[in-house]
Amino acid sequence: MDDPRAGERFIRVVGKRKNPPLGELPPRLSREKMSEMARYRTRAPKGVFVYTSHEAANRDREAWTVDAIVLAQRNG
Repeated sequence: MDDPRAGERFIRVVGKRKNPPLGELPPRLSREKMSEMARYRTRAPKGVFVYTSHEAANRDREAWTVDAIVLAQRNG
């Protein structure tokens, strides 16, 4: 199967999803879901983080997760 978007030839394809013809927009529901995912916010600040240990990284991630839970409960 040739993929005109990627310019590749695949030996085997797993699954049943079909690519729409070139130039055709995705269905409206798909576009709405993509927009919804683009608005998703995490509590983790943007950036590249360098940690000295896994424990330090886990500590920050847990703090951001707790902040998100507390915020959701206040707004929920």
